[in-house]
Amino acid sequence: MSEIVDQINDVHREVGTREVADGEARTVLLRRTYDAAIEDVWDACTDPRRISRWFLPVSGDLKLGGHYQLEGNAGGEILRCEPPRLLTVSWLFGENPGFSEVGVRLSAEGEERTVFELEHVAVVPPEMWDQFGPGAVGVGWDGALLGLALHLAGRTPADPEAWQTSDEAREFMTRSSAAWGAAYEASGAPAEVAAATMRATTQFYVPQG
Repeated sequence: MSEIVDQINDVHREVGTREVADGEARTVLLRRTYDAAIEDVWDACTDPRRISRWFLPVSGDLKLGGHYQLEGNAGGEILRCEPPRLLTVSWLFGENPGFSEVGVRLSAEGEERTVFELEHVAVVPPEMWDQFGPGAVGVGWDGALLGLALHLAGRTPADPEAWQTSDEAREFMTRSSAAWGAAYEASGAPAEVAAATMRATTQFYVPQG
C-alpha cells in the first residue's frame, strides 16, 4: 500500500487549457523524476522493443514524419523528435478523432536522474469533459508512468495483464482518480464539479457493480 501511495505522490499533475487551430484544447501535464540517466529514459520511450515492455506493442515507421500505431490504442504521426529531450506525436483514436497531441520532454538532473514531463493536449467533446474531467486520460497516463518506473528499475510485472485486475491495480487507479480530481479543483474547477468527475472516473476504471 505504501508503495502505491509513493508512486501516486511522485507525480505532479496540472490541468489547463490552450488555444489550438481547432478551438480550445484541454491539457493534462504529468511530471516526475526517474533515477535513470536521460539517455536510458529516452531509449525506453523510443525503442519499440522497450516500449512494448512497459506500455503497449507499437509498430510503424518510427522516425520524424513517420507514423506509429499502438496495439489496440492510439496511432498518429511523429511530429518532433529531438534526442534525447523532446518527442511530440499526434495521438489519434477512433474513426473521427479531433486535435490530440502528446509531448514528452526530458531534462537531466545530474548523471543518473531525469525529469520526465508528459503533456496531452486535446480538443475534448464537452459532454465527455463534463462527465469525466481530466481523469479520463490522466489515470491512463499515471499507469504509463508507473509502468516506465518499474521498467527502468527492472521490476516489470511478469504478467502485466493479470496485474491490471489485481487489488493493487484497483487501489492505484482509485488513488490516481482522486489525484486528478484534486488537480482539476486546483486548476479552478468548483469543488463539487471536480468531485463529480472524480467519482465518474473511478467508477469507469474501478467498477463497483
